[in-house]
Amino acid sequence: MTRRTWFWIGLLLLAFVAGNWFASHRTTSNATIPAASPTTTSASPREAPVPLPRSEPAPLPDASGLPAEARDTLASIARGGPFEHRQDGSVFQNREHRLPERPRGFYREYTVETPGSDDRGARRIVTGGDPPSEYWYSDDHYRSFRRIDAQGALQ
Repeated sequence: MTRRTWFWIGLLLLAFVAGNWFASHRTTSNATIPAASPTTTSASPREAPVPLPRSEPAPLPDASGLPAEARDTLASIARGGPFEHRQDGSVFQNREHRLPERPRGFYREYTVETPGSDDRGARRIVTGGDPPSEYWYSDDHYRSFRRIDAQGALQ
């Protein structure tokens, strides 16, 4: 290969590494629920979260704000399946600590179908407990979560 080819390969590699670094170091404090910071919630998955004091219980959003596919996923969870993706029902590790700290195995993840996507897409429901007592919705692949009322969503 010529020097010019190596130059462009190096430049592309540098851009890829820099892009990944910036993406992983972005601050999303207003869109997450860290264990030691205020709980966030919203009336609709599309609205910005509102910080609440930790001592107050987080209000649950109106189920009408969830996409129809999320309500379908909640119904499948309530029935115990079937699930289209092998990852559905697997342990969600909460590595980014965006949900309240719980023992490993407390959280489980489920895919919310994204129309037009040829992969799993970015939307998920994460449940907590066995049987589930907490339900969280993420439409941006775990960058932010909103607590949801599963019973309200199924009505």
